[in-house]
Amino acid sequence: MNTVTLNLDPIIRLTDEQFYQLCMANKDVSLELNAEGELIIVPPVGGESGRSEADLNFQVSLWNYQTKLGIVFSSSTIFRLPNGAKRSPDVAWIKLERWEALTEEERKKFPPLTPDFIIELRSETDRLKTLQEKMQEYIDNGLRLGWLINPQDKEVEIYRSEKPVEIVQLSAVLSGEDVLPGFELQI
Repeated sequence: MNTVTLNLDPIIRLTDEQFYQLCMANKDVSLELNAEGELIIVPPVGGESGRSEADLNFQVSLWNYQTKLGIVFSSSTIFRLPNGAKRSPDVAWIKLERWEALTEEERKKFPPLTPDFIIELRSETDRLKTLQEKMQEYIDNGLRLGWLINPQDKEVEIYRSEKPVEIVQLSAVLSGEDVLPGFELQI
């Protein structure tokens, strides 16, 4: 199944609240909204991608449980980026101070911020160019560190603020650098 993008702009420009209500009314569908106001219907992943995504989330969660430096989020969490996009990375982490600065209402709905760290895992149906554009959008909106794991091409693209994208071949040990101090991931 491929990603479907609907251009709603000729008819309506969804507000944050309208997009939230649309998602709540269609909980069985994974939705995103890009900065241009296009509604993106994200297909489910297969067993191998789902297992790999769960493992990545577990690894980051285990590190975070030990350090207590932030909050880890699953791929079901939508973040409202400063450019107006509503995105849900496969794994996301936010520094604790930034999370605590949000109001209770902002925490309950779609948090209005860009995560400090994300992982996107390319599944069989994902177009690489689309994921690369999404990673760049995160960087443009304040992401500090992001990994685009691409098993099909056996590589990882590392995104950092104000630096060119670095590509490493699998198998590799990825470092959380100064964003996730002490975190390492064997890929």
